[in-house]
Amino acid sequence: MPAYFVFVQPSSPGHEFIIQLDDQTKIQKARDILSGKETEQIHVHGRIVKRTAPYNPKFSFYLDPSTIDFFSQAIEVCDANMVYVEDHIDEACGAFLPGCHWCPWDSRLEREITP
Repeated sequence: MPAYFVFVQPSSPGHEFIIQLDDQTKIQKARDILSGKETEQIHVHGRIVKRTAPYNPKFSFYLDPSTIDFFSQAIEVCDANMVYVEDHIDEACGAFLPGCHWCPWDSRLEREITP
């Protein structure tokens, strides 16, 4: 059974991005992040898909659930805020966000939701 989580970024105030997790280990890790049990690998990363997902309708892209994981540090080339990615989605997966890999450094899980 999938689970859905909202993450926010201080660099994109007022915006929320919704991810779907299908893997039970990753779902538990997300819940551990929210509870404060996990304090190291707390930022979200994965590969973007250039389509709207029903659970994340405010954006024209989503993260492929099979590629989502959590990190503590990542390379700069995959860092961007969600509004910038949305505004430059046509450029994503080339020089901007190579390989469609997105790792927003300031991403922070905020809550679990029921879509």
